[in-house]
Amino acid sequence: MHFHEAFIEILMLLAISIFVIGIAKLIKQPYSIALVFVGLVLGLTKIPFFEAAENFITQSNVFHAIIVSLFLPILLADATLKIPIKHFFEYKAVSFSIAFLGTFTTFILIGVSTYYLIGLPLVLAFTFAALMSATDPISVISIFKTLGVREELSTVMETESLFNDGIAVVLFNISTVYLLTYIDMGVAGLGSGVLLFLKFVIGGSVVGAVLGFVISQVIRLFDDYPLEIAISLLMYFGSYFIAEHFHFSGVIAVVISGLIYGSYGARVGMTESTKTNIDSFMDTITEIANSLIFLMVGLEIQNIDFTGMWMLIIWAVVIVLLARTVSLYMSTSLSSKIPAKWKVIMNWGGLKGSLSIALALSLPSSFEGRDTVLILTFSVVVFSLIVQGLTIKPLISKLGLMDK
Repeated sequence: MHFHEAFIEILMLLAISIFVIGIAKLIKQPYSIALVFVGLVLGLTKIPFFEAAENFITQSNVFHAIIVSLFLPILLADATLKIPIKHFFEYKAVSFSIAFLGTFTTFILIGVSTYYLIGLPLVLAFTFAALMSATDPISVISIFKTLGVREELSTVMETESLFNDGIAVVLFNISTVYLLTYIDMGVAGLGSGVLLFLKFVIGGSVVGAVLGFVISQVIRLFDDYPLEIAISLLMYFGSYFIAEHFHFSGVIAVVISGLIYGSYGARVGMTESTKTNIDSFMDTITEIANSLIFLMVGLEIQNIDFTGMWMLIIWAVVIVLLARTVSLYMSTSLSSKIPAKWKVIMNWGGLKGSLSIALALSLPSSFEGRDTVLILTFSVVVFSLIVQGLTIKPLISKLGLMDK
């Protein structure tokens, strides 16, 4: 009976989310920000009718399962299907530089800064650094689509966010489980960390490439878009969970399979009718996913105690912003393809989001300093979505980077 009531209330929250999205679209504002605001209000006001639903979906295991296991593969899949392949290959070198070199640089800068300037314990500092080292694909893609950013710039940002997410996850695993061991091992520990990183990335890429190619061949046998949609969903979730089973990057597996399926598979196995229907289906399901994701981020405030933490939060926000700036400009310094105006937007548009909170919530209760990591992560994410999210549109407009 309790689950039945919670389910009905979740449907009501979904109805509120869709209503908020509709209003945001009418006034031409990013709906993700509006949903976070509404979630914060609901989380702070304790409306009795929604209490069971709020308590259910903000449980750490439920939040993590919904964001990471259910919605993340779907949203990554939609992004890979829609990404302009021409621009992807044109800017692949600089996009990968930001995703790999930029993410690692951000990780080091935030970890060292929070250790020495804020005084967080080493493991805690680098755990937080891993959570903040990548831009969140859900947030970036959602807001950039809403704003109508120039396609080339959007492609670079989407490519970065799709790949650096996988990198951040392996850095998170290393920081929480292996960091002290690797430090004690010295040079050998560095080698072990590099091998784990390569296993994670290469393994995920191989799984994604194999499934992407195989499914592209399978859909050549059919001209039946409902069946092909079902097959594509199996491919995306299969890529993610097979890779995770072998301790590879599920995110990178989904991205690689999606890129192959959306380019090669679409060319050899999809009719125009199938492409249109798959796009429409993915648009609908991602709208539903996003509507709950950003509302859930706001609702999470009811589990956060900010008492005595405000100075630490301010330091954390400043460090994350500065680390993003340094890493972005360093990783793009050798490329002549990225204009100065783009760098401004890419820097300020490096949003953090729900995935960071989901990973923070996945820390076991026995993890020393878990509450501190969760408070800092939530605070930076909310700052990122609201402050950066609300100011990026006028910045894009002022720099003349709207898609014509």
